[in-house]
Amino acid sequence: MNDDYKASKEAFVSGMTGSSIGHINMVSLAALISIALHSALRTRLPPNRSFQFLGEVVFLVIPLIVSVTVSANAPGLLCLALLVPTVLLILLPRRESGAYLPSVLTHSRASSRESNALRDGHSFGTLTIPPLPALTTYRSHLLLLTFICILAVDFPVFPRFLAKCETFGVSMMDLGVGSFVFAQGIVSAIPLVRNPEHLTQPLLPKMAGIMRKCSPVLLLGLLRTISVKGTEYPLALSVGGMQNFVLDAPRIGVISANKEGIVSLLGNLAIHLLGLSTGTLVLAPTPSYFRRRQQQLARQDAAPIRPRTPSTDSDSDDDASSARVPAPANEPRRENDKTATELCGYAVLWWVALAFLKLFGMGGGVSRRLVNLQYITWVTAYNTTFLLGYLVLDLFFFPSPMSKSVYSPTSKLKVHPDPDVLKATRHMRERELSGASAPALLEAVNKNGLVLFLLANVATGLINLSMPTMYMSDLSAMLVLSLYGLGISAIAWSCRNRRLWRF
Repeated sequence: MNDDYKASKEAFVSGMTGSSIGHINMVSLAALISIALHSALRTRLPPNRSFQFLGEVVFLVIPLIVSVTVSANAPGLLCLALLVPTVLLILLPRRESGAYLPSVLTHSRASSRESNALRDGHSFGTLTIPPLPALTTYRSHLLLLTFICILAVDFPVFPRFLAKCETFGVSMMDLGVGSFVFAQGIVSAIPLVRNPEHLTQPLLPKMAGIMRKCSPVLLLGLLRTISVKGTEYPLALSVGGMQNFVLDAPRIGVISANKEGIVSLLGNLAIHLLGLSTGTLVLAPTPSYFRRRQQQLARQDAAPIRPRTPSTDSDSDDDASSARVPAPANEPRRENDKTATELCGYAVLWWVALAFLKLFGMGGGVSRRLVNLQYITWVTAYNTTFLLGYLVLDLFFFPSPMSKSVYSPTSKLKVHPDPDVLKATRHMRERELSGASAPALLEAVNKNGLVLFLLANVATGLINLSMPTMYMSDLSAMLVLSLYGLGISAIAWSCRNRRLWRF
Protein backbone atom coordinates (compact mmCIF):
# COMPACT_ATOMS: atom_id res chain seq x y z
CA MET A 1 0.00 0.00 0.00
CA ASN A 2 1.69 3.23 -1.16
CA ASP A 3 1.93 6.28 1.09
CA ASP A 4 -0.39 8.45 -1.03
CA TYR A 5 -3.20 5.91 -1.00
CA LYS A 6 -2.67 5.28 2.71
CA ALA A 7 -2.96 9.00 3.49
CA SER A 8 -6.03 9.34 1.29
CA LYS A 9 -7.63 6.32 2.95
CA GLU A 10 -7.03 7.74 6.43
CA ALA A 11 -8.63 11.02 5.37
CA PHE A 12 -11.52 9.08 3.83
CA VAL A 13 -12.47 7.48 7.17
CA SER A 14 -11.56 10.43 9.44
CA GLY A 15 -13.25 13.61 10.61
CA MET A 16 -16.84 12.38 10.47
CA THR A 17 -19.64 14.20 12.28
CA GLY A 18 -22.42 11.64 11.92
CA SER A 19 -26.14 12.00 11.35
CA SER A 20 -29.22 12.34 13.58
CA ILE A 21 -30.80 9.82 15.94
CA GLY A 22 -34.04 9.85 13.97
CA HIS A 23 -32.22 9.14 10.72
CA ILE A 24 -30.27 6.23 12.26
CA ASN A 25 -33.55 4.81 13.54
CA MET A 26 -35.07 4.99 10.05
CA VAL A 27 -32.05 3.27 8.51
CA SER A 28 -32.32 0.52 11.14
CA LEU A 29 -36.08 0.16 10.62
CA ALA A 30 -35.44 -1.65 7.34
CA ALA A 31 -34.02 -4.59 9.32
CA LEU A 32 -37.20 -4.83 11.37
CA ILE A 33 -39.50 -4.62 8.34
CA SER A 34 -37.44 -7.26 6.50
CA ILE A 35 -38.21 -9.66 9.36
CA ALA A 36 -41.90 -8.76 9.08
CA LEU A 37 -41.78 -9.48 5.33
CA HIS A 38 -40.00 -12.78 5.87
CA SER A 39 -42.47 -13.77 8.60
CA ALA A 40 -45.39 -12.91 6.32
CA LEU A 41 -43.90 -15.14 3.63
CA ARG A 42 -43.43 -17.99 6.13
CA THR A 43 -47.00 -17.82 7.35
CA ARG A 44 -48.80 -17.16 4.06
CA LEU A 45 -46.94 -19.07 1.33
CA PRO A 46 -46.02 -22.77 1.17
CA PRO A 47 -42.40 -23.50 2.12
CA ASN A 48 -39.82 -24.32 -0.53
CA ARG A 49 -36.78 -26.08 0.91
CA SER A 50 -34.89 -25.93 -2.41
CA PHE A 51 -34.70 -22.14 -2.38
CA GLN A 52 -34.74 -21.54 1.38
CA PHE A 53 -31.14 -20.35 1.62
CA LEU A 54 -31.28 -17.98 -1.35
CA GLY A 55 -34.67 -16.71 -0.20
CA GLU A 56 -33.36 -15.86 3.24
CA VAL A 57 -30.32 -14.11 1.77
CA VAL A 58 -32.57 -12.04 -0.49
CA PHE A 59 -35.07 -11.08 2.20
CA LEU A 60 -32.81 -10.89 5.27
CA VAL A 61 -29.29 -9.93 4.11
CA ILE A 62 -29.70 -7.86 0.95
CA PRO A 63 -32.06 -5.34 2.65
CA LEU A 64 -29.38 -4.74 5.31
CA ILE A 65 -26.76 -4.06 2.63
CA VAL A 66 -29.08 -1.71 0.75
CA SER A 67 -30.12 0.10 3.94
CA VAL A 68 -26.57 1.28 4.74
CA THR A 69 -25.55 2.04 1.15
CA VAL A 70 -27.68 3.23 -1.76
CA SER A 71 -30.85 3.89 0.26
CA ALA A 72 -29.19 5.45 3.33
CA ASN A 73 -29.96 8.97 2.15
CA ALA A 74 -33.66 8.14 1.81
CA PRO A 75 -34.34 5.21 4.16
CA GLY A 76 -38.08 5.77 4.02
CA LEU A 77 -38.21 4.57 0.42
CA LEU A 78 -36.63 1.23 1.28
CA CYS A 79 -38.92 0.85 4.30
CA LEU A 80 -41.92 1.53 2.08
CA ALA A 81 -40.71 -0.93 -0.55
CA LEU A 82 -40.49 -3.64 2.11
CA LEU A 83 -43.68 -2.66 3.88
CA VAL A 84 -46.03 -2.74 0.88
CA PRO A 85 -45.56 -6.45 0.04
CA THR A 86 -45.65 -7.24 3.76
CA VAL A 87 -49.09 -5.66 4.13
CA LEU A 88 -50.37 -7.37 0.99
CA LEU A 89 -49.20 -10.76 2.28
CA ILE A 90 -50.84 -10.16 5.65
CA LEU A 91 -54.16 -9.70 3.86
CA LEU A 92 -53.90 -13.28 2.61
CA PRO A 93 -55.19 -16.13 4.81
CA ARG A 94 -52.63 -17.81 7.03
CA ARG A 95 -51.14 -21.09 5.86
CA GLU A 96 -51.96 -24.07 8.07
CA SER A 97 -48.80 -24.80 10.04
CA GLY A 98 -50.05 -26.91 12.91
CA ALA A 99 -51.94 -26.11 16.07
CA TYR A 100 -50.86 -24.87 19.44
CA LEU A 101 -48.59 -26.98 21.56
CA PRO A 102 -50.77 -29.33 23.62
CA SER A 103 -47.82 -30.37 25.77
CA VAL A 104 -47.52 -26.83 26.96
CA LEU A 105 -51.22 -26.48 27.65
CA THR A 106 -51.33 -29.59 29.81
CA HIS A 107 -49.15 -27.89 32.38
CA SER A 108 -51.69 -25.23 33.24
CA ARG A 109 -50.81 -25.38 36.94
CA ALA A 110 -47.13 -24.61 36.49
CA SER A 111 -47.45 -20.93 37.27
CA SER A 112 -49.41 -21.57 40.47
CA ARG A 113 -46.84 -24.11 41.55
CA GLU A 114 -44.09 -21.60 40.92
CA SER A 115 -45.89 -18.95 42.94
CA ASN A 116 -46.56 -21.31 45.87
CA ALA A 117 -42.98 -22.55 45.97
CA LEU A 118 -41.61 -19.02 45.86
CA ARG A 119 -44.05 -17.94 48.57
CA ASP A 120 -43.05 -20.80 50.84
CA GLY A 121 -39.32 -20.47 50.30
CA HIS A 122 -38.64 -23.61 48.27
CA SER A 123 -35.86 -23.54 45.67
CA PHE A 124 -36.33 -24.59 42.05
CA GLY A 125 -32.68 -25.38 41.32
CA THR A 126 -31.46 -24.59 37.81
CA LEU A 127 -34.00 -23.30 35.28
CA THR A 128 -33.93 -24.45 31.66
CA ILE A 129 -34.38 -21.30 29.60
CA PRO A 130 -36.70 -21.85 26.61
CA PRO A 131 -35.61 -20.34 23.28
CA LEU A 132 -36.52 -16.76 22.47
CA PRO A 133 -36.56 -16.29 18.68
CA ALA A 134 -36.72 -12.49 19.00
CA LEU A 135 -33.38 -12.45 20.82
CA THR A 136 -31.79 -14.68 18.19
CA THR A 137 -33.03 -12.38 15.44
CA TYR A 138 -31.83 -9.28 17.31
CA ARG A 139 -28.31 -10.66 17.86
CA SER A 140 -28.04 -12.04 14.32
CA HIS A 141 -29.05 -8.75 12.73
CA LEU A 142 -26.50 -6.95 14.89
CA LEU A 143 -23.80 -9.36 13.70
CA LEU A 144 -24.82 -9.10 10.04
CA LEU A 145 -24.89 -5.30 10.14
CA THR A 146 -21.43 -5.35 11.72
CA PHE A 147 -20.09 -7.69 9.01
CA ILE A 148 -21.53 -5.42 6.33
CA CYS A 149 -20.43 -2.10 7.79
CA ILE A 150 -16.78 -3.01 8.49
CA LEU A 151 -16.32 -3.59 4.76
CA ALA A 152 -18.85 -1.13 3.32
CA VAL A 153 -17.24 1.82 5.16
CA ASP A 154 -14.25 1.53 2.81
CA PHE A 155 -16.43 2.17 -0.29
CA PRO A 156 -17.83 5.56 -1.35
CA VAL A 157 -21.29 3.96 -1.62
CA PHE A 158 -21.34 3.86 2.19
CA PRO A 159 -22.38 7.40 3.26
CA ARG A 160 -19.82 9.15 5.43
CA PHE A 161 -22.51 10.12 7.97
CA LEU A 162 -22.87 6.45 8.90
CA ALA A 163 -19.13 6.06 9.66
CA LYS A 164 -17.66 6.49 13.14
CA CYS A 165 -17.69 10.08 14.35
CA GLU A 166 -14.42 11.75 15.24
CA THR A 167 -15.50 12.86 18.72
CA PHE A 168 -19.17 13.84 19.10
CA GLY A 169 -22.13 12.72 17.02
CA VAL A 170 -24.29 9.72 16.23
CA SER A 171 -23.81 7.24 13.42
CA MET A 172 -24.57 3.63 12.59
CA MET A 173 -21.03 2.46 13.34
CA ASP A 174 -20.92 4.42 16.61
CA LEU A 175 -24.10 2.65 17.61
CA GLY A 176 -22.71 -0.74 16.70
CA VAL A 177 -19.88 -0.52 19.23
CA GLY A 178 -22.21 0.06 22.19
CA SER A 179 -24.82 -2.36 20.88
CA PHE A 180 -22.33 -5.20 20.95
CA VAL A 181 -21.62 -4.50 24.63
CA PHE A 182 -25.35 -4.28 25.38
CA ALA A 183 -26.12 -7.54 23.55
CA GLN A 184 -23.34 -9.34 25.36
CA GLY A 185 -24.79 -8.06 28.62
CA ILE A 186 -28.14 -9.66 27.74
CA VAL A 187 -26.49 -13.03 27.15
CA SER A 188 -24.48 -12.67 30.37
CA ALA A 189 -27.76 -12.81 32.28
CA ILE A 190 -28.27 -16.48 31.35
CA PRO A 191 -26.51 -17.96 34.44
CA LEU A 192 -28.36 -15.52 36.70
CA VAL A 193 -31.75 -16.40 35.26
CA ARG A 194 -30.99 -20.10 35.42
CA ASN A 195 -29.95 -19.86 39.05
CA PRO A 196 -29.85 -16.53 40.95
CA GLU A 197 -27.63 -18.20 43.56
CA HIS A 198 -24.88 -17.64 40.98
CA LEU A 199 -24.59 -14.14 42.49
CA THR A 200 -23.47 -15.59 45.83
CA GLN A 201 -20.91 -18.03 44.42
CA PRO A 202 -17.14 -17.44 44.94
CA LEU A 203 -15.67 -14.68 42.78
CA LEU A 204 -12.46 -16.34 41.57
CA PRO A 205 -14.11 -19.34 39.83
CA LYS A 206 -16.55 -16.99 38.10
CA MET A 207 -13.69 -14.72 36.96
CA ALA A 208 -11.80 -17.73 35.64
CA GLY A 209 -14.83 -18.81 33.65
CA ILE A 210 -15.30 -15.32 32.22
CA MET A 211 -11.66 -15.06 31.20
CA ARG A 212 -11.85 -18.47 29.54
CA LYS A 213 -14.88 -17.36 27.51
CA CYS A 214 -13.29 -14.01 26.65
CA SER A 215 -9.92 -15.46 25.61
CA PRO A 216 -10.95 -16.01 21.95
CA VAL A 217 -12.07 -12.39 21.67
CA LEU A 218 -8.84 -11.13 23.27
CA LEU A 219 -6.80 -13.28 20.90
CA LEU A 220 -8.83 -11.99 17.95
CA GLY A 221 -8.15 -8.39 19.01
CA LEU A 222 -4.42 -9.06 19.32
CA LEU A 223 -4.22 -10.74 15.91
CA ARG A 224 -6.26 -7.97 14.32
CA THR A 225 -3.98 -5.28 15.78
CA ILE A 226 -0.89 -7.08 14.52
CA SER A 227 -2.37 -7.54 11.05
CA VAL A 228 -3.51 -3.91 10.81
CA LYS A 229 -0.13 -2.56 11.89
CA GLY A 230 1.73 -5.05 9.73
CA THR A 231 -0.09 -4.11 6.53
CA GLU A 232 -0.51 -0.44 7.45
CA TYR A 233 -4.20 -0.88 6.71
CA PRO A 234 -6.41 1.83 8.40
CA LEU A 235 -9.79 0.19 9.10
CA ALA A 236 -11.12 2.52 11.67
CA LEU A 237 -10.60 5.33 14.15
CA SER A 238 -9.56 5.01 17.83
CA VAL A 239 -12.36 4.19 20.25
CA GLY A 240 -12.70 4.92 23.91
CA GLY A 241 -13.59 7.36 26.51
CA MET A 242 -12.34 12.24 31.13
CA GLN A 243 -12.85 14.37 28.02
CA ASN A 244 -9.74 16.57 27.93
CA PHE A 245 -7.45 13.61 28.56
CA VAL A 246 -8.95 11.56 25.77
CA LEU A 247 -9.16 14.35 23.22
CA ASP A 248 -6.03 16.40 23.93
CA ALA A 249 -3.44 14.46 25.94
CA PRO A 250 -0.36 13.32 23.99
CA ARG A 251 0.14 9.59 23.60
CA ILE A 252 3.19 9.06 25.79
CA GLY A 253 3.55 5.75 27.56
CA VAL A 254 1.24 2.78 27.84
CA ILE A 255 -1.57 4.61 29.69
CA SER A 256 -1.91 7.56 27.36
CA ALA A 257 -1.50 5.36 24.30
CA ASN A 258 -4.61 3.47 25.39
CA LYS A 259 -6.42 6.40 27.00
CA GLU A 260 -9.74 5.98 25.20
CA GLY A 261 -10.21 2.37 26.19
CA ILE A 262 -9.15 2.95 29.78
CA VAL A 263 -11.38 5.96 30.39
CA SER A 264 -14.37 4.37 28.65
CA LEU A 265 -14.31 1.26 30.84
CA LEU A 266 -16.88 2.65 33.29
CA GLY A 267 -19.23 3.69 30.49
CA ASN A 268 -19.00 0.33 28.77
CA LEU A 269 -19.50 -1.39 32.11
CA ALA A 270 -22.70 0.63 32.57
CA ILE A 271 -23.94 -0.45 29.11
CA HIS A 272 -23.09 -4.06 29.91
CA LEU A 273 -24.97 -3.96 33.21
CA LEU A 274 -28.00 -2.35 31.58
CA GLY A 275 -27.97 -5.13 28.99
CA LEU A 276 -27.68 -7.70 31.78
CA SER A 277 -30.68 -6.15 33.53
CA THR A 278 -32.65 -6.37 30.27
CA GLY A 279 -31.57 -9.99 29.95
CA THR A 280 -33.07 -10.89 33.33
CA LEU A 281 -36.33 -9.46 32.00
CA VAL A 282 -36.54 -11.10 28.57
CA LEU A 283 -34.78 -14.42 29.14
CA ALA A 284 -36.91 -15.53 32.09
CA PRO A 285 -40.30 -17.17 31.47
CA THR A 286 -42.03 -14.14 33.00
CA PRO A 287 -40.71 -10.58 33.41
CA SER A 288 -41.05 -10.81 37.19
CA TYR A 289 -39.50 -14.26 37.54
CA PHE A 290 -35.96 -13.10 38.37
CA ARG A 291 -37.19 -10.51 40.89
CA ARG A 292 -39.24 -13.16 42.69
CA ARG A 293 -36.30 -15.53 42.81
CA GLN A 294 -34.14 -12.76 44.33
CA GLN A 295 -36.80 -12.10 46.96
CA GLN A 296 -36.90 -15.80 47.72
CA LEU A 297 -33.13 -15.92 48.26
CA ALA A 298 -33.33 -12.86 50.48
CA ARG A 299 -35.97 -14.55 52.66
CA GLN A 300 -33.87 -17.69 52.87
CA ASP A 301 -30.86 -15.68 54.04
CA ALA A 302 -32.93 -13.81 56.60
CA ALA A 303 -34.58 -16.79 58.28
CA PRO A 304 -34.53 -20.60 58.12
CA ILE A 305 -37.18 -22.30 56.06
CA ARG A 306 -40.06 -23.61 58.18
CA PRO A 307 -41.09 -27.06 56.93
CA ARG A 308 -44.76 -27.39 56.14
CA THR A 309 -46.76 -29.67 58.40
CA PRO A 310 -49.34 -32.21 57.15
CA SER A 311 -52.13 -30.14 58.64
CA THR A 312 -50.97 -27.13 56.66
CA ASP A 313 -50.89 -29.11 53.45
CA SER A 314 -54.21 -30.87 53.94
CA ASP A 315 -56.23 -28.01 52.50
CA SER A 316 -55.34 -28.90 48.95
CA ASP A 317 -53.47 -31.84 47.51
CA ASP A 318 -52.50 -29.75 44.50
CA ASP A 319 -51.06 -26.96 46.63
CA ALA A 320 -49.16 -29.42 48.80
CA SER A 321 -47.63 -31.24 45.88
CA SER A 322 -46.77 -27.97 44.17
CA ALA A 323 -44.92 -26.78 47.25
CA ARG A 324 -42.95 -29.99 47.65
CA VAL A 325 -42.38 -30.63 43.94
CA PRO A 326 -41.11 -27.65 41.92
CA ALA A 327 -42.58 -26.79 38.56
CA PRO A 328 -40.92 -28.69 35.72
CA ALA A 329 -37.80 -26.72 34.88
CA ASN A 330 -37.54 -28.27 31.42
CA GLU A 331 -40.88 -26.91 30.22
CA PRO A 332 -41.22 -23.32 31.43
CA ARG A 333 -43.77 -21.26 29.54
CA ARG A 334 -42.98 -17.80 28.31
CA GLU A 335 -45.33 -14.88 28.89
CA ASN A 336 -44.04 -12.89 25.94
CA ASP A 337 -47.02 -10.54 25.99
CA LYS A 338 -46.20 -9.44 29.53
CA THR A 339 -42.50 -9.24 28.67
CA ALA A 340 -43.29 -7.01 25.69
CA THR A 341 -45.45 -4.73 27.84
CA GLU A 342 -42.74 -4.26 30.45
CA LEU A 343 -40.03 -3.86 27.81
CA CYS A 344 -42.13 -1.17 26.16
CA GLY A 345 -42.25 0.73 29.43
CA TYR A 346 -38.48 0.63 29.71
CA ALA A 347 -38.03 1.71 26.09
CA VAL A 348 -40.25 4.76 26.60
CA LEU A 349 -38.40 5.58 29.80
CA TRP A 350 -35.00 5.53 28.09
CA TRP A 351 -36.12 7.67 25.14
CA VAL A 352 -37.65 10.22 27.54
CA ALA A 353 -34.40 10.24 29.54
CA LEU A 354 -32.39 10.83 26.35
CA ALA A 355 -34.69 13.68 25.30
CA PHE A 356 -34.31 15.22 28.78
CA LEU A 357 -30.50 15.01 28.60
CA LYS A 358 -30.38 16.60 25.15
CA LEU A 359 -32.96 19.27 26.00
CA PHE A 360 -30.94 20.51 28.97
CA GLY A 361 -27.55 19.88 27.39
CA MET A 362 -26.44 17.41 30.03
CA GLY A 363 -23.46 15.20 29.26
CA GLY A 364 -22.01 17.32 26.47
CA GLY A 365 -23.53 15.48 23.51
CA VAL A 366 -23.36 11.88 22.35
CA SER A 367 -19.81 10.54 22.14
CA ARG A 368 -18.70 7.00 21.43
CA ARG A 369 -15.11 7.85 22.35
CA LEU A 370 -16.11 9.19 25.76
CA VAL A 371 -18.92 6.64 26.31
CA ASN A 372 -20.68 9.41 28.22
CA LEU A 373 -24.16 9.57 29.71
CA GLN A 374 -25.93 10.55 26.49
CA TYR A 375 -24.22 7.75 24.56
CA ILE A 376 -25.10 5.17 27.22
CA THR A 377 -28.73 6.32 27.25
CA TRP A 378 -28.96 6.32 23.46
CA VAL A 379 -27.51 2.80 23.11
CA THR A 380 -29.87 1.47 25.78
CA ALA A 381 -32.96 3.16 24.31
CA TYR A 382 -32.17 1.96 20.78
CA ASN A 383 -31.46 -1.66 21.68
CA THR A 384 -34.41 -1.94 24.04
CA THR A 385 -36.73 -0.59 21.35
CA PHE A 386 -35.56 -2.85 18.56
CA LEU A 387 -35.52 -5.94 20.78
CA LEU A 388 -39.12 -5.02 21.62
CA GLY A 389 -39.87 -4.73 17.91
CA TYR A 390 -38.64 -8.24 17.17
CA LEU A 391 -40.61 -9.58 20.13
CA VAL A 392 -43.82 -7.89 18.94
CA LEU A 393 -43.36 -9.34 15.45
CA ASP A 394 -43.04 -12.81 16.95
CA LEU A 395 -46.24 -12.29 18.92
CA PHE A 396 -48.07 -11.05 15.83
CA PHE A 397 -46.97 -13.66 13.28
CA PHE A 398 -46.54 -16.68 15.54
CA PRO A 399 -49.17 -16.51 18.29
CA SER A 400 -48.76 -19.44 20.63
CA PRO A 401 -49.79 -20.52 24.11
CA MET A 402 -46.13 -20.50 25.03
CA SER A 403 -47.49 -17.39 26.68
CA LYS A 404 -49.40 -18.54 29.77
CA SER A 405 -51.79 -15.62 29.70
CA VAL A 406 -53.58 -16.98 26.61
CA TYR A 407 -55.14 -19.86 28.53
CA SER A 408 -54.52 -19.10 32.18
CA PRO A 409 -57.71 -19.17 34.32
CA THR A 410 -56.64 -15.78 35.68
CA SER A 411 -56.07 -14.30 32.23
CA LYS A 412 -57.98 -11.21 31.26
CA LEU A 413 -58.43 -12.76 27.82
CA LYS A 414 -60.66 -15.52 29.27
CA VAL A 415 -59.89 -17.90 26.40
CA HIS A 416 -59.77 -21.62 27.15
CA PRO A 417 -58.62 -24.53 24.97
CA ASP A 418 -60.95 -27.03 23.37
CA PRO A 419 -60.01 -30.53 24.64
CA ASP A 420 -60.97 -32.10 21.32
CA VAL A 421 -58.67 -29.74 19.46
CA LEU A 422 -55.82 -30.52 21.84
CA LYS A 423 -56.30 -34.27 21.34
CA ALA A 424 -56.43 -33.93 17.55
CA THR A 425 -53.28 -31.81 17.33
CA ARG A 426 -50.94 -33.65 19.68
CA HIS A 427 -48.85 -34.90 16.75
CA MET A 428 -48.18 -31.33 15.54
CA ARG A 429 -45.54 -30.53 18.18
CA GLU A 430 -42.50 -30.44 15.93
CA ARG A 431 -44.22 -28.41 13.24
CA GLU A 432 -45.34 -25.84 15.75
CA LEU A 433 -41.89 -25.55 17.24
CA SER A 434 -40.31 -25.02 13.83
CA GLY A 435 -42.87 -22.37 12.93
CA ALA A 436 -42.15 -20.29 16.02
CA SER A 437 -38.36 -20.29 15.58
CA ALA A 438 -36.12 -17.59 14.19
CA PRO A 439 -35.29 -17.79 10.44
CA ALA A 440 -32.84 -20.62 9.80
CA LEU A 441 -30.12 -18.34 8.41
CA LEU A 442 -30.28 -16.05 11.45
CA GLU A 443 -30.14 -19.09 13.72
CA ALA A 444 -27.00 -20.16 11.88
CA VAL A 445 -25.37 -16.71 12.18
CA ASN A 446 -26.18 -16.55 15.88
CA LYS A 447 -24.79 -20.06 16.53
CA ASN A 448 -21.31 -19.32 15.13
CA GLY A 449 -21.11 -15.56 15.51
CA LEU A 450 -17.52 -15.44 16.76
CA VAL A 451 -16.12 -17.52 13.91
CA LEU A 452 -18.07 -15.51 11.35
CA PHE A 453 -16.84 -12.26 12.91
CA LEU A 454 -13.24 -13.49 12.54
CA LEU A 455 -13.84 -14.52 8.94
CA ALA A 456 -15.51 -11.18 8.16
CA ASN A 457 -12.47 -9.30 9.47
CA VAL A 458 -10.10 -11.47 7.45
CA ALA A 459 -12.22 -11.08 4.32
CA THR A 460 -12.39 -7.31 4.83
CA GLY A 461 -8.61 -7.08 5.02
CA LEU A 462 -8.10 -9.25 1.94
CA ILE A 463 -10.62 -7.29 -0.12
CA ASN A 464 -8.99 -3.99 0.81
CA LEU A 465 -5.54 -5.33 -0.06
CA SER A 466 -6.74 -6.67 -3.40
CA MET A 467 -8.60 -3.63 -4.75
CA PRO A 468 -8.68 0.18 -4.36
CA THR A 469 -12.02 0.23 -2.53
CA MET A 470 -11.99 4.01 -2.06
CA TYR A 471 -12.15 4.61 -5.84
CA MET A 472 -14.69 1.97 -6.83
CA SER A 473 -18.03 2.86 -8.40
CA ASP A 474 -21.27 2.30 -6.57
CA LEU A 475 -22.25 -0.54 -8.90
CA SER A 476 -18.95 -2.35 -8.37
CA ALA A 477 -19.12 -1.77 -4.64
CA MET A 478 -22.64 -3.19 -4.41
CA LEU A 479 -21.54 -6.26 -6.37
CA VAL A 480 -18.60 -6.85 -4.03
CA LEU A 481 -20.73 -6.30 -0.93
CA SER A 482 -23.44 -8.64 -2.21
CA LEU A 483 -20.95 -11.41 -2.95
CA TYR A 484 -19.32 -10.80 0.43
CA GLY A 485 -22.69 -11.06 2.19
CA LEU A 486 -23.55 -14.17 0.20
CA GLY A 487 -20.22 -15.78 1.12
CA ILE A 488 -20.57 -15.09 4.85
CA SER A 489 -24.15 -16.37 4.75
CA ALA A 490 -23.10 -19.52 2.88
CA ILE A 491 -20.47 -20.33 5.50
CA ALA A 492 -23.00 -19.78 8.28
CA TRP A 493 -25.56 -21.95 6.48
CA SER A 494 -23.12 -24.81 5.89
CA CYS A 495 -22.25 -24.87 9.62
CA ARG A 496 -25.79 -24.37 10.90
CA ASN A 497 -26.02 -27.82 12.48
CA ARG A 498 -22.88 -27.52 14.60
CA ARG A 499 -21.28 -24.94 16.85
CA LEU A 500 -17.71 -24.19 15.78
CA TRP A 501 -16.90 -21.92 18.73
CA ARG A 502 -19.09 -20.60 21.52
CA PHE A 503 -19.79 -16.83 21.32
